[in-house]
Amino acid sequence: MLIASQLEPTYARTVYPCFDEPAMKATFNIRIIHDPSYVALSNMPAIDVSEMKDENGSVWTVTTFNTSLKMSTYLTAFVICDFDYVTRTERGNEIRIWARKEAIKNGYADYALNITSPILSFLEDLLNVSYPLPKTDLIALPDFGAGAMENWGLMTFQESSLMYLPSDKFTSRKAMIAIIVSHELGHQACEMLRHFFFLFKWFGNLVTMSWWNDLWLNEGLASYFEYLGATFVEPKLSLDKIFYDHVVQPVLSEDNEIGVRSLSESEDKIKGSFSLMSLFDSITYNKGASITWMLSGFLTEKLFIRALTSYLKEFSFSNANQDDLWTHIQMVVDAQDEVQLPASVKQIMDSWTCQNGFPVLTLNLTTGTISQEQFFNKKNENSTDSYNNTWIIPISWMRNGSSQPLIWLDKSSNVFPEMQVPESEYDWILLNVNLTGYYRVNYDQLNLKRLARLLENDPKAIPAVSRCQLIDDAFALTKFGYIQIETALELTKYLAREDELFIWNAVLLNLVPENLEGTLKNYEVYPLLKKYLLKRMLPIYHYYAGFIRQNVDALEDDYFAQVYLEKLFATACWLGLQDCLDLSSELYAKWMDNPEYKVPFLIRRTVCCYGVAGGGEREWNFAWEMYNHTDCTKEDKDILLSAMSCAKESWLLYRYLQYGLSDTLFSSNCTSIIILYVTTKDIGHRIAWEFVTENWPLLSERYGKELLHDVLKDMGRFVNTDVQIQELQVFYNATLEEEERAAATLLLEFTKSENMERRELLIKVANWLQNNVDD
Repeated sequence: MLIASQLEPTYARTVYPCFDEPAMKATFNIRIIHDPSYVALSNMPAIDVSEMKDENGSVWTVTTFNTSLKMSTYLTAFVICDFDYVTRTERGNEIRIWARKEAIKNGYADYALNITSPILSFLEDLLNVSYPLPKTDLIALPDFGAGAMENWGLMTFQESSLMYLPSDKFTSRKAMIAIIVSHELGHQACEMLRHFFFLFKWFGNLVTMSWWNDLWLNEGLASYFEYLGATFVEPKLSLDKIFYDHVVQPVLSEDNEIGVRSLSESEDKIKGSFSLMSLFDSITYNKGASITWMLSGFLTEKLFIRALTSYLKEFSFSNANQDDLWTHIQMVVDAQDEVQLPASVKQIMDSWTCQNGFPVLTLNLTTGTISQEQFFNKKNENSTDSYNNTWIIPISWMRNGSSQPLIWLDKSSNVFPEMQVPESEYDWILLNVNLTGYYRVNYDQLNLKRLARLLENDPKAIPAVSRCQLIDDAFALTKFGYIQIETALELTKYLAREDELFIWNAVLLNLVPENLEGTLKNYEVYPLLKKYLLKRMLPIYHYYAGFIRQNVDALEDDYFAQVYLEKLFATACWLGLQDCLDLSSELYAKWMDNPEYKVPFLIRRTVCCYGVAGGGEREWNFAWEMYNHTDCTKEDKDILLSAMSCAKESWLLYRYLQYGLSDTLFSSNCTSIIILYVTTKDIGHRIAWEFVTENWPLLSERYGKELLHDVLKDMGRFVNTDVQIQELQVFYNATLEEEERAAATLLLEFTKSENMERRELLIKVANWLQNNVDD
């Protein structure tokens, strides 16, 4: 048994009577009565442990905790468990990492213990202030929906966010733990003025947002500073690459959906239309962090920290809103003359936090004009009228490889004479260097040609993050109707010289999206794509295949190899690269000969899939046997579920689906996963379709409507032709009730228009590849 609390945002009121609002702060006296075989933990250290008897004569333990500091209700916390801990004391602060006894015994908590005190000390030294609590507990919970929570003095984590297996040599697991621990430590601020932990969260435990509409101030800054803490304890991580890849790039692709909210909404709007839980999303965390990155960039980190320090001094143990922060930044800006801003801090920052979406800048090299507009989908004819927002935009830029002074665009367009470029074909300009600003850039054809040529001749002249951004912006601009697909494809010609895996990942996600792999094989674009891409992938593929064959441990510090090598290898095998198919079969056979052998985890999913695909019944049966092995982890089970759908023999797939029907072999939630995995494979779609239609009454009776709707939705995602759509429609009409039929028909209409659009796009891509495949 275990009890653990999670009270953010408004669950304290379900534990004790309170005015459960972030602006109302108090000190708390907590006492817990519990079974003597358990330990009780709370925000503060225990000051007394005694015994009491109940009316039945049973003995209970009473643990009384010291009075807490003044704080909001949502930060109070308690855990009652039979865990063990590892500990160390750093500068009078006792740090304990708690976990299941066997995890502690096996050393799984040691890495977290080793990084917690260095991060704390690093942050304390930066501002010369000490941490206010006498202890810091971090606890790993086997099941915890929130991922991690910053309760003052008692931080709670999901096990996977805190536990590190000493046998796991790879940086990616360490990096993930370091990032999450840094984020939560960022909330543990001191009551003294300037504790740097609060830089992780402008607000939070010490200075709290006045209300939840400014939650981004809490989480956005923590998400920004967590990367500083993580790269301090893991110096081999590249801060700008990881920040771009994890934070900025993903949120840019989400922040243009219709109806996405702004970072800071009015209280009334939140109360009227949002559930509080829906605010804990990527806009709050990632957009908040991206805008902080931009703010720190144009202010300089020195001024930024100075402003936060002054702000913390005034508001410690109380509440504030974003305007209070802007006031303190303004005071620091006014007191110096190195950094000049084009408007007040409030005007600049409100343009980013109070409007939804973000801008796209268009540069004209001939005139030196830069214009801005809100980035939106131009293909939606009905959405043009409401986009007249303008931002005050800091533009970092580079000309012919040398950095230029920052410029500002504070209206819809402006002429910058320094951006005019003569006719010389070798002059080029790059805006938003290293994605320091939260916006996309659209270049005129002249500059894009020059940048594409530069990439082919000397790719390293453009910083890695900017290369990735160039490609990602170009594909996003294509998707939203700003430029033609051919323009984006021109930027991929240089890829044989690209050695950064995170850039390859961005390219492959755009050219071979995971949900289209099955579809693309049905079009004439596939053989052209195969020839074009493989020619460019070979250098980087062979570089990494060498490590996989000879010394995979040498990649233990290559973070992006651990995160993205799988996508590269999966694509190489999907494109039929013989070496990749041979390598997969070779490693899979090695595993079959010795089940104790560990397939390199960096490409385990690919090896299992193509090991099964390249074999027959024997290989499939081995995957099935391993799936049913008692030691198989959850992650391994998922890899094997997917691998068994990779079989190339129809009868094996049909048998697999039959197994999926058996409630003794699988739980019901596996049934839909198996159907989905089979649906996405080349030959599997047809087999899955026949299986579902034949077994509909049985599936219906056994698994209920909800599961079947998921299955049908997935089927709908992978239909490629009008004939298939018609088949699905006839089936929907015959089996669904009227209300469900309407929703399903809507989905099919959407799929139909998507298919038309895709067909047109693929014809253009095929034509372009036809002309460029031999370059």
